[in-house]
Parts: sequence; C-alpha cells; structure tokens
Amino acid sequence: MAETGFRKWVITATVVVASLLELIDTTIVNVSIPQIQGNLGATITDTAWVVTGYSVANVIILPMSGWLSSFFGRKNYFLVSIIVFTIASFLCGNSTGLTELVCFRILQGLAGGGLLSTAQAILLETWPAEQVGTATAIFGLGAVFGPTVGPTIGGYINDHASWQWIFYVNIPVGCLAIAGTLLYIRPTQPTGKDKPIDWWGIVLLATAVGSLQTILEKGEDEDWFSKTYIIILTVTAILGTLLFIWRELSTDHPIVNFKIMRHRSFSMGMFTSLILGLGLYGSNYVFPLFTQSLLGFSAQQSGEILFPGGIFTVLCMPFVGIMLNKGVPAQFMAVTGLILFYICSMMLTHSTLASGADDFFWPLAIRGIGLALLFVPLTTLAIGGLRGQEIGQGAGLNNMMRQLGGSFGIAGLNTLIHIRQAVHRNNLLVNINVYNNNFVERLNGLIRGFQAKGRSVFDATQMAYASIERSVQKQSLLLSYIDAYWIVGIVMLCTIPLVFLQPFVKGQKAVADTH
Repeated sequence: MAETGFRKWVITATVVVASLLELIDTTIVNVSIPQIQGNLGATITDTAWVVTGYSVANVIILPMSGWLSSFFGRKNYFLVSIIVFTIASFLCGNSTGLTELVCFRILQGLAGGGLLSTAQAILLETWPAEQVGTATAIFGLGAVFGPTVGPTIGGYINDHASWQWIFYVNIPVGCLAIAGTLLYIRPTQPTGKDKPIDWWGIVLLATAVGSLQTILEKGEDEDWFSKTYIIILTVTAILGTLLFIWRELSTDHPIVNFKIMRHRSFSMGMFTSLILGLGLYGSNYVFPLFTQSLLGFSAQQSGEILFPGGIFTVLCMPFVGIMLNKGVPAQFMAVTGLILFYICSMMLTHSTLASGADDFFWPLAIRGIGLALLFVPLTTLAIGGLRGQEIGQGAGLNNMMRQLGGSFGIAGLNTLIHIRQAVHRNNLLVNINVYNNNFVERLNGLIRGFQAKGRSVFDATQMAYASIERSVQKQSLLLSYIDAYWIVGIVMLCTIPLVFLQPFVKGQKAVADTH
C-alpha cells in the first residue's frame, strides 16, 4: 500500500541511507589499504582480501535477496541486514589482525547484499504508481553518487584519522536507518515458510558466483592461470554455474527463478546491466589510479575531482524520472547516456602528464550526465515488465549482473593496462639509441644539467639515463591508461544495438534500482 505525507518521505530517506551504507563501502576502503597493511603488519596481497572478501560475499547474496526477503518477510530481512551491517562495521574497526578484519568484512558484505534489492522493493510499495519517477530519481542518486563519493570520504579519513574510522562512520548512519525501519516501514508477511528450502541451490550459487568473483578480483594479481588455485576456481565456476542453472530449472521451489528470463526485455537487460557495471566501476577504478600514479594527486584530491561529476548526476536524475513518467522512451535516454559516456572517454584520451584538475571537469561532468541518463532507463527496460514476486528476483539478478560487470571491467582493464604498458614501453625504447638525434640531444642536456649541480661525468650520465627511464615508464603508463579509456568508450558505444533489442513499452513508468 502506497504511503503519503511525512511517512512516505521518512521511509524513502531510510532506504536511501541504508543503500548508501553498502554502496559507499564498496569503494571507501580501497584508498586505505596501504594504511591497513602497515598497521596490521600484512602484505599488500593479503590486505587486498579486505576488499575481495566483501565483494565476493556481496555478489553471492544479491541473487538470493529476493527469495530471502520473501522467506523472512521484507521488513524483517531489511532490518536484520542493517543491524548485521552496523555491528560488522564496529567489529571491522575493532579488528586487531588481518584475519579478523577479512572475516568481518565478509559478514558486512553478506549483510550489504541484502540491503539493495530489498530497499528497492520497499520503495516501490511506498510510492504511488504515478510518482514512481520522482522516487526513482531520489533513490537512484545513491546508486551512482555512492561509489563516486566513497573514495572522497575514504581519502579524507585516510588523511585526517586512522583507518578504523572508515568503518566507525557507518555506526551512527546505521542506527538512524534501524530507527527509521522499526518506526515507519510496514511489515510484510513471510510467504515461503511452508515451502522446502533449496539448499542445493544455495550451495551451488555460492560456489559458482563466489569462485567467479574471486577469479575476477585476484586474477590479475596472480598472473591469471599461472596459479593452480585460479585454475581450480575457474573449473569450479564453470561446473557450478551449469549445475546451478540445471538445479534451478528442475526444482519446484528454486532459490533463483530463471523463468523470468522468458521476458525478452529482462534477458537483454541483463547484458546492458553488465555493460553499465563495466563502465561505472571500471572508469571509477581507472581514473583515480591514473591521477595518483602519474599526476601525483592524493587519494582525497582524486576523489574531489570525481565529486562534481556526481553532482551533475544528482542534478539530472530528477529530470530523468520526470521524462520517463511523461512517456519519453527509455531507449532514447539510454542511448544518449551511452553516447555521452563515449564522449567522456574520448576526451580523457587526450590527457597528458601535465593535465590538471581543471582539464577533467567537463569530461567528468559529461560522464555524470550520461550516468543519470543510463541508470534508471536501463533498469526500467530490464525489470519494468516484471510483476509480483518476479520484481524482487529480477532486481537481485540485475544487481548481481551490474556488480559482476564492474568486476569484469576492473579485471579486464587491469590486465589491459599491464599488457599495453609493456607494448608501449617496447615501442618507445626503439627511439632510445645513439642514432636518434632527439635522444642524444636530450641525454646530453640532462648530463650537462646534472654536471652543473656538481656531479661527476659518470654520475651525471647514470642519472641522465635513469631520468630517461622514468620518463619512458611514465609515458608508457600514460598511453596504457589512454588505451583503457578507448576500450571503455568503444564498449559503451557498441552497447547501443542491445538497447533497441528491448521492446518499446508505451507509458512505461520508471523503476527504482541500485548498485
């Protein structure tokens, strides 16, 4: 039943705040990994499991969230998810060892996965059908703004406080969400208590999705298939996926209802969500790496550069909901968003080692507008045709595909940058020889400069060659990042035909979704 007045707005604020908790925590920890490593005396590889454990747990629970919400009752499941997330945040901050921290991050990820799709379902019940566009706009802000603002908050905390506060800041926010849920969200009756639980489905889903997510998170660090455990996880992911699909199609009470794939719009929407995740999370990953590793920006400065793009998304999102509710086809807005994302990527390919914060303002502003035009329309196309319990199931699968798209994007771009850096380095080294007049002139100029500072001829020569080596490394890395921007832009552009494979629906209303 739709709510009105003050209660409607409090419930909306509650679900948005709860979702932001999970969304911000997907990126806020990344910038503090070096500090956590030093404080807990762990290697950088081991410390990375603080991020990996959260992501794996999160993506495992997402497709099950619709079933869990039905089984326990929507309000009950949502409330328990917030409580567990808040307690896990406290335990993460109180951790005295890496093993403790990783375990509590996994618990936090399991709870966080239950917040997103459940919050969406609560929102759809709270707002009347004619106002869903406005609700979608408000709710969608967190979906894009959360991952964008996460590095900014993390960078600020990293520069001004200890890493524990990255987790402690969740506690007061979580308490507010708990209070709002208890006082204002109406309970729904559990619907699955009298049905058998698909335990085999749960085990196979956790095995398949968990293995795949771990491969994507750790593959590049482990040089992909050079490690035995990556090969084992790959076989496990493939077999687990096939067995899981067979199990869910053959049982009467599946944990994930694949029958909703009969809706063409939803099945195509799964692919567009995958691409959206690649673009959103992939670009959010590459840009801070570029600014920090090459331009010398701090984590906080990189986050501050991304922040205005999030503001443009916030400003544009309400108009997207209004246009959808007035009958503007979602396909037209999504295509415009994809083109804007492509334009942003092409503008970033002109970056140099002398680029400053002002050079990134308009590319990221265009990206922010593009994300506003992509997020809600693509979700509306995907799950707008679902009804009843299919909405919760579809939202969970849609969220999972977006999360996996981000993981595929980050893993793929990481590998691309690594490979292309070696290629560009080899190409640049061709010019480092005594027959190249430009090189000889540069080398002699550096030697004279070091000699003028009192260095011997031998030391000056060694320092000159070292300086040129650093220049080659920086230039090859810059060209690799430019290749990454090219790939992201082209992939977004090639997604346009998929959008038009989804049927046009006259008068289709906006649907809220997140992650």
